[in-house]
Amino acid sequence: MEYEFTLKFKLTADVINMDEVVERLGEQGCTDALVGLGQPGYIGLDFVREAEDATSALLSAIDDVKQALPSSALVEVGPDFVGLTDVAEVVGMSRQNIRKLMLGHHQRFPAPIHSGNPSVWHLAQVLEFFQERQYAFPMKVFEVARTAMQINIAKEQALLDKRLGAVLEHRLHA
Repeated sequence: MEYEFTLKFKLTADVINMDEVVERLGEQGCTDALVGLGQPGYIGLDFVREAEDATSALLSAIDDVKQALPSSALVEVGPDFVGLTDVAEVVGMSRQNIRKLMLGHHQRFPAPIHSGNPSVWHLAQVLEFFQERQYAFPMKVFEVARTAMQINIAKEQALLDKRLGAVLEHRLHA
């Protein structure tokens, strides 16, 4: 099955020849990715990867990039962090309808991970809300979003101080 997702990596200062970066990615098997070089010091890869499941697709792509660019650091896996417009596109509704549903079901709609302008949600959590209400969208998107969210959370959790993590775990889940 084919899975579509995005990986963003931060490159180290010694990586300056972007043609070489693209060549190394190709040699490592990332020929199923469109490479974006827009922001200096970063690389974005839009993958369409064949795999048994979403987790295998994402993890194999991360492994391939890390083999090609060992000093790079994973910044973000997507789709994960989304606004209402992104959700509307996935679900096939207007942004206004999504907002109406959010306001009408504020007790059950997932809390944003960033509340502001714009507010940002984990796509998997919002899709779960829509799935419970029998809205149709591609399950592959949900599988990729759920895996992307898990990878992003694990990546950030690695930064957490162990003692503070234990205290927070107790307080947040008590």
